[in-house]
Amino acid sequence: MKALYRFLVEPVGERYNNVKKIGDKNLLLNTEISNHQYVNRIGKVLACPINIKTEIKEGDNVIVHHNVFRRFYDIRGNEKNSAAYYTEDKYFCADDQIFLYQRKGKWYAPDNYCFVQPIKEKDELSTEKEKPLVGIMRYPNKQLVESGISKGDIVGFTPSSEYEFIIENKKLYRVFSNQITIKYEYKGNEEEYNPSWV
Repeated sequence: MKALYRFLVEPVGERYNNVKKIGDKNLLLNTEISNHQYVNRIGKVLACPINIKTEIKEGDNVIVHHNVFRRFYDIRGNEKNSAAYYTEDKYFCADDQIFLYQRKGKWYAPDNYCFVQPIKEKDELSTEKEKPLVGIMRYPNKQLVESGISKGDIVGFTPSSEYEFIIENKKLYRVFSNQITIKYEYKGNEEEYNPSWV
């Protein structure tokens, strides 16, 4: 089955990532279905839309918006599936809800999105652990590469444009590519920031 304008995806694993294995025991981290931080964001593409030109192919793993697999409570307190729900383990996903795709073990950013890893704040007078609005470009899209920004570059981005993800045990920010404001020269003391809880 193929939709006109939406991808058909299934979650890789469970709908929620709220269990952590510690030794031989399982620790339940969260019991609320409404908490978006524990919703699984990794899906597998089962079918691509007919009327959208895309680089994403069937079989690719994708990082999706947290509302795709999420459940919620309506105003009467009834538990509901998201609007993306189709059948058990199958969901429709708009192209602007896919932020990253993986093929043959390598991640790629589609148009409009990129992923930036925060760097440590080196200012001894600052109470922040991350340098604000600056990071290492981890997954640029084609537009950014064509404009001279490559993987590993130090870049700046606009305030409130970052959206947090954990990808392969690294804290990354999804940023719209038009909100990347500057490419910095290396000073040589930049160090990636990855919190211990990741």
